[in-house]
Amino acid sequence: RGLRSGLSTHICSGWVTLNALRETLEARGVLGQLKARIRAEVFSTLDAESTPRPPLSHENLLINELIREYLQFNKFQYTALVLTAESGQTEVPLDWEFVANELNVREDSSAKEVALLYGLLHHFLSSKEEHKAKLFLKCAATVPSQEPHGHRNTES
Repeated sequence: RGLRSGLSTHICSGWVTLNALRETLEARGVLGQLKARIRAEVFSTLDAESTPRPPLSHENLLINELIREYLQFNKFQYTALVLTAESGQTEVPLDWEFVANELNVREDSSAKEVALLYGLLHHFLSSKEEHKAKLFLKCAATVPSQEPHGHRNTES
């Protein structure tokens, strides 16, 4: 009975310690980052074992960067980590001026205060008022003809 009592006390104190550790990591905002990093590593490992991913096109590089900047701006750090791991995007974000230049975007003094995607959205929403005609989108010849990563054709 003495061993059993001592063991349950030890296990109980271990749970208390683990619970306190979890709460501390959560309060510091680290627990979510650790979970996201583990998910990203799991995706990366599973992805490495599956079919090789096609090279990251210039367009996808820019799109992923717009999405990552948006996610980080809105404090979705964990989702941004998973995006980076799954997409093959570099861990170091692209330079804001580079992305803006590639998209032919001019900036004003307040442009860098928000994610570039917000500026693009604002442009299209405000131009809707100025130009009643809708924007005509067409498929760009430079976009890879392969299906996007994770997207399946449902027309079979």
